[in-house]
Amino acid sequence: MATATLTRVPASTNRGVNQSIADHSLARLARCTTSNELIAARLRAVNREWDVERGLQAWAAGVVVAGATLAATRDRRWVALPAVVGTFLLQHAVQGWCPPLTVFRRLGFRTAGEIARERYALKAMRGDFAGLGLDRGPGAVGRAFAAAGPQ
Repeated sequence: MATATLTRVPASTNRGVNQSIADHSLARLARCTTSNELIAARLRAVNREWDVERGLQAWAAGVVVAGATLAATRDRRWVALPAVVGTFLLQHAVQGWCPPLTVFRRLGFRTAGEIARERYALKAMRGDFAGLGLDRGPGAVGRAFAAAGPQ
């Protein structure tokens, strides 16, 4: 079940968008190759990053609150908005995809697995896994990213 959770969003995302997200991760890793301070700063940023699931949940909650408020204060037809968003969340829970997910992925939201992959690549470059040949040097970014696992 966990594997399905890790792969369902990338599997339903355009291949070009997935590649763009991976390319951006590699570029961020490449900028950190010169010092542990840069790696530490990037790790702090990665640890604060929202994954696509959290972003989708926050967006949906905001739309539901707005729709319910508008239905209560303006026109009861606004109740359709929370109903549509609820349907999107149900669809995402069952299928791993919903229409807003495409927008979130194009905006650069990553899955928890993609974020974890960058985190562990950074730790490997810092030397946390010393002796595995993943620390700095020619090709270190690619080795660390590959060792951190598939997307």
